[in-house]
Amino acid sequence: MTVTQSQRSIFSTILQSDLSPNPTFQAAWLTARVLVGALMIHNGFSKLADVQGFVDHVMSVIGFPFPLFFTYCAAYTEIAASILLILGFLTRISALSLVFTMLIAVYFHVKGTGLQIAPLETASLYLLCYLLFTVGGGGNFSIDHLLSRDRTNS
Repeated sequence: MTVTQSQRSIFSTILQSDLSPNPTFQAAWLTARVLVGALMIHNGFSKLADVQGFVDHVMSVIGFPFPLFFTYCAAYTEIAASILLILGFLTRISALSLVFTMLIAVYFHVKGTGLQIAPLETASLYLLCYLLFTVGGGGNFSIDHLLSRDRTNS
């Protein structure tokens, strides 16, 4: 395998979708991508609206070092990765970064309230959605698809 083939396979792996080409499925995939992305942007901005409150009530429970730094990391990751997810650009990488933020959210809820369903439910559903986008990619209605199509045609 040459270096060019290796680069192309990494590029293809990141950008190409492994989903059904069915247009109805692709429209549903796009809708889900836009909705979970848009909803998560709100979470990022709410952290920025009350940084100290998030540090005091969430990061102190988790016990992370440098809680202020990680609060900003979480907020900006939720905003930037969600925008990329909505656009379908670097979808797998964006979704994976959101998986990590949701794993921490699930950990926070388990540590804070145990296995009570109500507080754990939303973070778990987000986690599942982002795992699906990490595995499936952006779909046919995404910038990733356009880039991978252009790359394979050249």
